[in-house]
Amino acid sequence: MSATSPGASPSPQLFFETITAYQRTEALKAAIQLDLFSAIGKDQLTAREIAQRCQSSERGTRILCDYLAIHGFLNKQNNHYSLTRDSAVFLDQHSPAYIGGAIRFLLSPSATEGFKELAAAVRKGGTVNEQNSLTPEHPMWVDFARSMVPLMAMPAELLAGVLKADEGQKWKVLSLAGGHGMYEITIARHNKNAEVWTVDWPNVLEVARENAAAAGVASRYHTIPGSAFDIEYGDGYDLVLVTNFLHHFDLPTCTNLLRKVSAALKPGGRTAILEFVPNEDRISPPMAAGFSLTMLAGTPAGDAYTFSEYQELLANTGFRSSELHPLPPTFFSVVIGKK
Repeated sequence: MSATSPGASPSPQLFFETITAYQRTEALKAAIQLDLFSAIGKDQLTAREIAQRCQSSERGTRILCDYLAIHGFLNKQNNHYSLTRDSAVFLDQHSPAYIGGAIRFLLSPSATEGFKELAAAVRKGGTVNEQNSLTPEHPMWVDFARSMVPLMAMPAELLAGVLKADEGQKWKVLSLAGGHGMYEITIARHNKNAEVWTVDWPNVLEVARENAAAAGVASRYHTIPGSAFDIEYGDGYDLVLVTNFLHHFDLPTCTNLLRKVSAALKPGGRTAILEFVPNEDRISPPMAAGFSLTMLAGTPAGDAYTFSEYQELLANTGFRSSELHPLPPTFFSVVIGKK
């Protein structure tokens, strides 16, 4: 019986595990910095062998590897360590799906400092940091654009599938706050008849253009520098992508943005809103529901919105239907509104 099961004796275990959870973060960060997962690769190695490959001490390597095995990042058998399936796919630099570089953004001061004053943010109802994610042209979004591409590759492919980009219809596509640009780039890569326009800050668009060139779609990739709330989009779009953006704002602000989106779409056009979408209970699934805390710490009024909230937003801004499509195995969902 677990410590949290009905009828179990009270236990301080959850308190202790949570209050020391920073150690888990730092252990994974250290392993990535040492390139420990790539050092193991497809092999089964002792701590001494791993230490030699990582140019680290045998004692330190053994303790770190044991800790990683405890928390599911490594397997251990007969004093030999090997990668788990997830670690082999996502944390070995030889894998095309490597995402370890995302720590540059996810563990940056810009992403974490809001949590140091979380009690104050709870009292206020939003971040207490004057410089936050909504600061115009904040350099954190360049870090985001450069480091998060591998982490977004899977949901970008899944989104292209839900939208049926492979059918090759002639699309005029707009992407708001595109960041790295991978969502619209992936659509353009699947659909040779898609022409894309992307809105973001000028410093971020430089990175997106690099990614478009690397994907071979630069000739169909156009940029519109500026704030998605202030600049003119143009019109006649078949598809508008709003990916990981609305969660930064309160519902009235989201309403104003979606009115602009609706006006830019042609009749029958669609908007695809990719987001963390919690269930109506707001405590499940854990990753999507827990993202509200990230917004509390890092934005003045952002939140993770439920599907019913998106339905109401879309109904109030000129859309006649809305659909929810989870994107497993990722923690994202896409809400599609049709004008």
